[in-house]
Amino acid sequence: MSARAGVGRWHDYMNSNADAALLADMLADDAVFHSPVVHSPQAGKPKVMLYLLSAAKVLGGDGFRYVREVIEGNDALLEFEAEIDGVHINGIDLIRFDDDGKIKDFKVMVRPVKAVNKLWELMAAQLQAAQG
Repeated sequence: MSARAGVGRWHDYMNSNADAALLADMLADDAVFHSPVVHSPQAGKPKVMLYLLSAAKVLGGDGFRYVREVIEGNDALLEFEAEIDGVHINGIDLIRFDDDGKIKDFKVMVRPVKAVNKLWELMAAQLQAAQG
């Protein structure tokens, strides 16, 4: 499966209102997530699911859209924009797929610093709620 097909599946997930079953099917068991606000990488499918489901709840909605895609080999870079509480967020999802089309590595970078601070605040609350 190509990265282009994987990106298509990612868009389906983002349009699904964070369907956990769709996400689980896309992730490799040894997937790693790199957060713009957490220093250490989060390794393993359960942790990656927690972060990506939380991020979709925080960022998803009418104010979120992808504005550019660059796909080469097993790698995809998706630039996004969002607005939350009047704060404009610009960022990228850098995704590496394995040869089976599963997400192996997912890195998020965000700018400007005001957006990073807003995401840190909202993600901390969402992760705390998700963990009970």
